[in-house]
Amino acid sequence: MKDGWTRTILITGGAGFVGSNLAERLLGEPGTRVRIFDDLSRRGVDQNLTWLQGLAGSRLEFVRGDVRDRMAVRKAAEDADEIYHLAAQVAVTTSIDDPRNDFDINAVGTFHVLEAARLSGRRPFVLFTSTNKVYGSLHGVPVSVSGRRYSAKDVKFRGVTEAEPLDFHSPYGCSKGAADQYVHDYARIYDLPTVVFRMSCIAGPRQFGTEDQGWVAHFLYSVLEGKPITIYGDGYQVRDVLHVADLVDAMQAARANQERTAGQVYNLGGGPERAVSIVEMLDAIAEETGARPELEYAPVRPGDQPLYISDTGKLTVHTGWRPRRSCAETLAAVHHFWLANRSTVEKQRSSGARQTLEQPIEQEVAV
Repeated sequence: MKDGWTRTILITGGAGFVGSNLAERLLGEPGTRVRIFDDLSRRGVDQNLTWLQGLAGSRLEFVRGDVRDRMAVRKAAEDADEIYHLAAQVAVTTSIDDPRNDFDINAVGTFHVLEAARLSGRRPFVLFTSTNKVYGSLHGVPVSVSGRRYSAKDVKFRGVTEAEPLDFHSPYGCSKGAADQYVHDYARIYDLPTVVFRMSCIAGPRQFGTEDQGWVAHFLYSVLEGKPITIYGDGYQVRDVLHVADLVDAMQAARANQERTAGQVYNLGGGPERAVSIVEMLDAIAEETGARPELEYAPVRPGDQPLYISDTGKLTVHTGWRPRRSCAETLAAVHHFWLANRSTVEKQRSSGARQTLEQPIEQEVAV
């Protein structure tokens, strides 16, 4: 125990959507100090940090820094018992516009985190959030139209497993995929207890939502704000949606069972029971809000997966984790977040103006 703390936890990108939800959960555990390492470059995340500081007091430490800064990362990780590496460039479109910056943040930044963990000598648990984009367009999963969604032609298909061949199909896929493989290999070569989560669609409270990242929140907020939504392709594309609180549960299950999970890669999403097409989600949003979306259509984007559903069976076998919250509960939680913080969300999405989020949101993570 150092300075009265039994655990020191580093979260890179900890002021973001997933990071702030994870930090809130960890701050509720006795004897735990949480250190957030974030450059606050994403719109709205400073409000998440303000909210967390109001909850935590001295149990929360904030370090403003960039994962591209090797020495800053090393210093932040030097006494960490657990590291959750969430900091990333998250948009495929941005990676195409500026592939060098994407590589520096996602690949080089992850390498800095791994080296910091290795050089600390503490063998910290390291969890890295990767992406389903490492599987490319999934040409190995033929699809057909069934109703208002794409379905796998193989009737036995229950989701993409970790055995699916890697096929990086964008600079973003390449950078996250390279990082993903480094994290996996550091467990084998340096005996670090690392875990990779290849994530599908995560949604929930504290997500500001943009066209390129957080599409469920982006669609919902756009409908509530009376703004048009662009559909790329026919809208029959399918994704499995996971509530952020279920993701945090999965992270803690992986850490608690690290004798099984160390060195492993897991696909993570809502699975078949929480799979929904874009047009089906728009219908659900209309039912939730009472408003119909204004739609515009554009050509399908290169490398887009017509169907992606996670097979999460490996993580369930290793930890007992299962998702608990339905798509309807997830959508309602995002809607409640908007209702509680409407002016802030709208300003952040339109102009980047700054305003403190209201407190009632903290209850929504437990939906």
